[in-house]
Amino acid sequence: MKLLKYLKMSCQGCSFKDIGATGNLSSKYDWLSDLPDTSAVSDMVEVQFKATRKEFFRNTEKLSLQRGDWVVVAAAPGHDVGQVTLTGYLAEKQFRLKIKNPARYELLHIYRKASPLDLSRREEARKREMPVMIRARQIAKDLGLDMKIGDVEFRSDNGKAIFYYIAEGRVDFRELIKVYAREFGVKIEMKQIGARQEAGRVGGIGSCGRELCCSSWRTDFTSISSEALALQGLSPSAQKMAGACGKLKCCLLYELDVYMEAGQEFPEELLNLETSRGIAKPVKTDFLTKTVWYSLDLSGGEKIYQLPVSEVRRIIQENKKGIRPDLGIPDKPVNEPSFVLGSVPAEPSEEQPESRKKVVRKNKFFRNKKTGKMAGRV
Repeated sequence: MKLLKYLKMSCQGCSFKDIGATGNLSSKYDWLSDLPDTSAVSDMVEVQFKATRKEFFRNTEKLSLQRGDWVVVAAAPGHDVGQVTLTGYLAEKQFRLKIKNPARYELLHIYRKASPLDLSRREEARKREMPVMIRARQIAKDLGLDMKIGDVEFRSDNGKAIFYYIAEGRVDFRELIKVYAREFGVKIEMKQIGARQEAGRVGGIGSCGRELCCSSWRTDFTSISSEALALQGLSPSAQKMAGACGKLKCCLLYELDVYMEAGQEFPEELLNLETSRGIAKPVKTDFLTKTVWYSLDLSGGEKIYQLPVSEVRRIIQENKKGIRPDLGIPDKPVNEPSFVLGSVPAEPSEEQPESRKKVVRKNKFFRNKKTGKMAGRV
């Protein structure tokens, strides 16, 4: 209790009152708390509904709205209840970034602030979603459709339901919509999503300890190849670098441009270096420090050495001329890295050591063929 009281008093940006308000793990720190109110500049408002679904509306009634307020908005047809996430200039800027064709986007208006009765009806609609989703999956399975219903979202007035599904290819769900409408008695809308969007709707905590980017702020998803791992010197194992969706983490792209820019100073292909002491093979590249680690087989065993990229370029050019330069590296390597990229620790041998091997003892007893009785071994 003392810690919670201290956190509440620590800064104005921390908003513990919103915990669980949106039904997901929303960010508890309001980074926009110290920005001025720009609702007079623009009447556009961004409203968030269940999970990651956000839409834009006009505040034609000139309501005094702040981030976190619950509002009743117009739908086509009917109405819905959502939570304000952005207002004024920031909402309009976000609208231009997210909407590809603003001229064709229909901007509806906000009716009023939500009352306790509106919020209770919203909760009643949310309670229908889980049993409906389970039943919807069973219906799709009975119809033999190769698809998975990932989530169901009911509008607050219970007049419409959005079914989010995942499918590898094209699915003909015309008959499915008729069955859903007859079974659930609402207007049906089908939306196809991918594995990353599904993880965003489910939500969760990433390996970094923060809320998943796909469920908090990220809306555009691009494919990520294994080349992003190699450029950043990360583990080539896709399983270790996978996120909650089972695919490579989106955060692998955040610093990729920096590594690509730094990698332009490196040779296009790291070749083996022919030196006076033997052949040096590249084992690790550090783009940020502009160094390359090479392994060299010497009489005392394999050693790992660190070379700047300028030195590597010089040696490659001399090798093309048939020259094998002396690296001038001492016998004991300096700044030897604690690990080598791509190295895998040796797995423990399945064979047990001699001291722990179980001694297989032969049976001390045998059956006497004449008497048929068990007797001890002599």
